[in-house]
Amino acid sequence: MWVDDTLILDVNVPLESDDLGAAFLNPPSEGTTIEAVAGSPIAIRVQHDIAKESALAGALSFGFGLLPGDIDPEQLIADAVATASGADIAVVVVGTNAKVESEGYDRTSLALPGRQDDLVAAIAAANPNTIVAVNAGSPVELPWREDVAAVLLTWFGGQEYGNALADVLTGLREPGGRMPTTWPIKQEDVPVINVTPVEGKVRYDEGIHIGYRAWLKSGVKPAYEFGYGLGYTNWNLDSVEAPEAATPDEVIPVTVTVTNTGARAGKQVVQIYAEEPGSAVDRPVRWLVASCPVRAEAGETVSTVLNVPSRLLAYWDNGWTYEPGEYLLRTGFSVSDLPSTATIVLKS
Repeated sequence: MWVDDTLILDVNVPLESDDLGAAFLNPPSEGTTIEAVAGSPIAIRVQHDIAKESALAGALSFGFGLLPGDIDPEQLIADAVATASGADIAVVVVGTNAKVESEGYDRTSLALPGRQDDLVAAIAAANPNTIVAVNAGSPVELPWREDVAAVLLTWFGGQEYGNALADVLTGLREPGGRMPTTWPIKQEDVPVINVTPVEGKVRYDEGIHIGYRAWLKSGVKPAYEFGYGLGYTNWNLDSVEAPEAATPDEVIPVTVTVTNTGARAGKQVVQIYAEEPGSAVDRPVRWLVASCPVRAEAGETVSTVLNVPSRLLAYWDNGWTYEPGEYLLRTGFSVSDLPSTATIVLKS
């Protein structure tokens, strides 16, 4: 790298991984410092020698930017605490980015990078009305989750993230989403975590017990379970009506009635899970067979019909196979919040 025709950087930047996704999406980087004068343009020239044999099969990309500033993290946290101490409400945004998680490479930790956990803990200690927005695309550890007033899992919101977050925080919109994944209290609780290939092979010893099914089998309590989520109102599950019997290749209608018992309009997601405790084959503890969003005004009671295909009660044995017998259809608002149970007999 030359600056104003002066060579300032001459380095070899080897790839840290043979994985194509990691090499292309999270490449290694090098940098150096220069003296600059405000208002004076600088001519920067970069020369790169391309190897004859490339691990990226001919693909090549460059990214240019600035090194992080040399700032004391303790001072940054202290400044944030000073600001939060004098505020009515503190809103802290934490999370990950493309350098931490990607479809192209694996993460090595579920912890938030840097000093983010220390930042949240310090602000929560200074202001009891601390709200944390987690801007991440997949599960991370939240060791301070019980010490803050609220946690919003916002995922990656894109260019309208700021406006959307403001709408939710001010109550203009309800945080109506539900957990599509299970989030652990700590990384070592994750039931299926050894997914590193050995000699080019990955073993799937967990079989059908993946995702929330693996958590149910392990019996370990997560921080947030599959299907969980809160809004700005409260709900009561009034009744569930299901037929007593069904046959293969039939759609089972289940009528669910709920009441918005809160003071404002809201949204809930009704979920139905199936169980077969006496199965002769390996089954999940329970598995999702239907879900449906419902909306209601304050005090309003609404009913909805969820259709459960009986095929979802089958198991795979060189083809979908039906096991006659009694199945439990458990209804509620998450994989572990299921106050209603109906029994249905699957006939041959």
